[in-house]
Amino acid sequence: MFSSMSMPEFYQKTKRESLNIIDVREKEEYDYGHVPTAVNLPLSELAESYPTLEKDQEYFLICQTGSRSATACQFLGNKGYKVINVMGGTSAWMGQLEG
Repeated sequence: MFSSMSMPEFYQKTKRESLNIIDVREKEEYDYGHVPTAVNLPLSELAESYPTLEKDQEYFLICQTGSRSATACQFLGNKGYKVINVMGGTSAWMGQLEG
């Protein structure tokens, strides 16, 4: 199970608190531009890399539009992680991208 959050709500939340943001796009996409503080953990590598995440943390997953991050949320949610899908993805980010 996982929940979703709209980009405007997510954007405002990033202004108020420090969040664990995971960008599940491929490295080249991430390098081209990503939400500030987002860590790259590509969906294609998630099955091998997810054990590095802590189960007591909450993670906000983002991709380009919200589709791959929803897939990643389903995978991690089934493994017992607290995850939230960011709808609209990086393409809907209202601030400056890093990268």
